[in-house]
Amino acid sequence: MDLGDCYRLLGLRTGASFADIKTSYRRLAQQYHPDINPDDNQAKEKFIALTEAYKFLLTVVIPEDTFGQKSSQQPVSKAEAAAKTASQQEEKATATSVKTPKPPPAPKPPSVTAIEQRLKWKTYEQLQRFLKEKRFPQAIALAEALADRLPDDAEVRQWQAIAYQLWGRVLIDQHQVLKAKIYLKKALKTDPNNKALWNEVQRDFQRLDQIF
Repeated sequence: MDLGDCYRLLGLRTGASFADIKTSYRRLAQQYHPDINPDDNQAKEKFIALTEAYKFLLTVVIPEDTFGQKSSQQPVSKAEAAAKTASQQEEKATATSVKTPKPPPAPKPPSVTAIEQRLKWKTYEQLQRFLKEKRFPQAIALAEALADRLPDDAEVRQWQAIAYQLWGRVLIDQHQVLKAKIYLKKALKTDPNNKALWNEVQRDFQRLDQIF
């Protein structure tokens, strides 16, 4: 299941927000939950697929609050507004006689660069887990999503190219020649200046020629 399939399974367009993903999953999970459909195997399979897609998207999509967006405020009742006004007036009346210390300045929100760096290394850790577990399609989807987010990052391009190459080697073992060539070429195109990667991919192509 790739990234686009996950979005489609939840009935969303690619790139939907974190909040939309949660809302759609909750609605569909309730609809297809085994407790509600006890004798429906199709509903059970749908529920499992929805849950897997949702969990995968949670590893890729970053919650809006991470980027310093303020959550919507709850509406204030008239009584609360009146109480707040009275309190403000009382504070003004006593301001001349009582000096209160100034509150400390609010902490500055993290810069976009700092957020992206945290996102980058958090994603790298998840990518390493996928590769270790030999979940190569998921690793590729994750690397591609990070590359879309950080298109000018050389390290991200290198990780993406390695994911392509490793999947190409698996496809060679599975005798899927055409797909193997596609992903090996993708590896070279993604990180063309990496000489070590270039030499390894060339050996992979030689192996393909020897076998097939």
